[in-house]
Amino acid sequence: MSKKKAANKQKYIAKNRRALHNYEVVERFETGIVLNGTEVKSLRAGKMSFADAYASIKDGEVWMHNTHIDEYTHANRFNHNPDRPRKLLLHKKEILRLHQKVKQEGFTLVPLSFYFKESWVKVELGLCKGKKQHDQRQDMAKRDAKRQIERAMKRKY
Repeated sequence: MSKKKAANKQKYIAKNRRALHNYEVVERFETGIVLNGTEVKSLRAGKMSFADAYASIKDGEVWMHNTHIDEYTHANRFNHNPDRPRKLLLHKKEILRLHQKVKQEGFTLVPLSFYFKESWVKVELGLCKGKKQHDQRQDMAKRDAKRQIERAMKRKY
């Protein structure tokens, strides 16, 4: 495999499965994130959780809340605050468009996954609309039916 192909691979840190269950993802964005050095080291070790995380837009900037990145165990007194809000990096036009949709149409910004792209940490941000309880049940029923069909096809052949 060439170096270019290896450099473009994404190494996932974590995925937010709960978001896909609770929300219908309308649009996805790849964003950068502002981190300290100890946060990056902790992410390389996979020490994070963001099940209840969300993003908000304030003063023309996108901020992510309720993301917990554990303190780096080998750091000294300059370790980071694990629960601080973190700034997401998007183009100004994207931020304005997202702000309009969130404000007028009732969408929510939810982080879907964290991954390394080359040496940068990226966040996949989803523009989501909340699912009702019956929608969640319908999705589960569709998945179960699909599994049963696949099993039947596998037994047949």
